[in-house]
Amino acid sequence: MLQLVAFVLSVIGALMMLPAFADFAVGNPDWLAFAASSTVIVFLSGISYLAYRSGQIALSRRDIFKFVPAVWLISSLAAALPFYLSGLGLSFTDSFFEAVSGLTTTGSTILTNLDGKPPGILLWRSLTEWVGGLGIVVLSITLLPFMKTGGQQLFSLESSDTAEKPFPKTRQYAERIALIYLLLTICCAISYMALEMTAFEAVNHAMATVSTGGFSTTDDSMGRFATVPMLLVSTLFMGIGGLPFLFLIRLSMGQFIQDVQIKIYLAMILTATILIYVSISEDTFHKGITLFVTVLFNVVSVITTTGFASENYLLWGPATVTIFFFLTFVGGCAGSTAGGFKQFRFVIAFQVVMDSLVKSFRPNQVRIMRYGDRKIEDRLATSVMVFSFLYAGTFIVFAVIYSVLGLDFETAASASATALANVGPGIGGVVGPAGNFADLSNAIKWMLCWEMIVGRLELMSVYVILIPAFWD
Repeated sequence: MLQLVAFVLSVIGALMMLPAFADFAVGNPDWLAFAASSTVIVFLSGISYLAYRSGQIALSRRDIFKFVPAVWLISSLAAALPFYLSGLGLSFTDSFFEAVSGLTTTGSTILTNLDGKPPGILLWRSLTEWVGGLGIVVLSITLLPFMKTGGQQLFSLESSDTAEKPFPKTRQYAERIALIYLLLTICCAISYMALEMTAFEAVNHAMATVSTGGFSTTDDSMGRFATVPMLLVSTLFMGIGGLPFLFLIRLSMGQFIQDVQIKIYLAMILTATILIYVSISEDTFHKGITLFVTVLFNVVSVITTTGFASENYLLWGPATVTIFFFLTFVGGCAGSTAGGFKQFRFVIAFQVVMDSLVKSFRPNQVRIMRYGDRKIEDRLATSVMVFSFLYAGTFIVFAVIYSVLGLDFETAASASATALANVGPGIGGVVGPAGNFADLSNAIKWMLCWEMIVGRLELMSVYVILIPAFWD
C-alpha cells in the first residue's frame, strides 16, 4: 500500500514543476515555493517507494479500504504545500482547503482577485483538479466496484470479483482512461483557443472542464467568456465529463453500449433546462437562443458538479433556486469525473421503492428488479439503499454542525450539499456562485474538507474504517 501512495505523491510532486516554470518565466518568486515543494515531495516519496518496493502489488480488500482515504488525505497535504509557501500569505487551513477542493474536483475556493494572481498558482489549482478527476475515474471503475460500496459493484470490470485481489486489468484500463482523458482535455483547450481564450486561459479552463472541477482564472468564472459558442463548447465537454468513462472507452473502440443511467442523465438535463427556461421572465434576461444556452450551460455545470457559472443564476427567481438546489445533489454517471449521488442509484432506488409498493398489495408476486438487462440482486439493492441513507444523513449532520458553528440555515444547508456532492458553488450570498468561502471560520473549513473527501470517495469507503471492528 505504501508503495502505491508513494507513487501517487511522486506524480503530484513532479507536476509541481509545471507551475514553477510558469512563475519563473514571468519572474514571480513563487517558483521557489513550487520547486522546493516538488523537490521535497519527490525525494521523500522516492525513498518510500524504493523502501517498500516489491515485485507485485497485491492488496486485500482491507488494504484497499485503508489505501483509498489515505491517498486522498496525504495527496491533499502535499498539494497544499505550494499554496502555504507561496507569497499569497495563506494560512495552512486555507491552503489545505484549496488543495482538497481541487483534488476532489469540488471547485470551492477561498481565493479572491483571481485575475491578479500569479500564473503558477492558477495553473496549480487547475492541475489539482485535473489530477483529481483522472484519479477518481480510475478509482471508480477499478477499486470501488471491488469494495462493493454503494452499488458500485454493478460496474465491475470483471464478471466475477470475488477474489481477494484487485482486477488484473486495472493497468490496461487506467492507460486507456488516461489517454481519452488527455485527448478530451487537448480538444477542449484547442476549442477554447479557437474561440479567443488565450493559451493559458484555455489550458486552465480545459483542465477544469474535463475534470468537472470548475476552477477558473478569473473571478467572473465563465462569465468572462460568455458567448454562445463558448458556452456550447464548455457545455459539451462538461457533459462528456459526466458520462461513464467505460462508455467512452468502448465508444472509442467502435462499441456502443446502452446504459440506463445515461438516458436518465440526459433526460434530467433537458427537463431542468426547459423548466428553468420557461420560468424566467423574458423582460429580465436574454431572449431566445442566448437564454436557452445560458440556462443549459448552468444546468450542466451544476448537474456534472463542475461549478462554472456564466452569471449569478440565483437571481432567476425562487423556482430556479429550488431546481438548482435539487440538481446540486444529483450528480453525473457512475465512472465519470462528476460527483453527487449518481444517476444509477436513482434507477435502483426507484426499482426498490416500486418493488416494495407492489408487494404491499401483492405479497406473493415474484418481481425481478432490473438495471437495464441486468438483474438487481438483493445485496446490490441493499447497498444502494444504505448509501442513500448515509448520503442523506451526512448532509443533515454536517448542515446541523455548520449551523451550530454560526452559519444561517440556508448557508449551512447549501454548504453541506455543495461539499458532499463536490459541486463548488452553493445557494445564498456567502457560498453561492457570486460568493466565496474565504470568510468562513477555520472550524467550518476543516469540516468542509472532511465532507468533500467523504463525498468524493463515496462515503462508505471512508466510514468503514471508522468502525472499531475493522481494525480487529
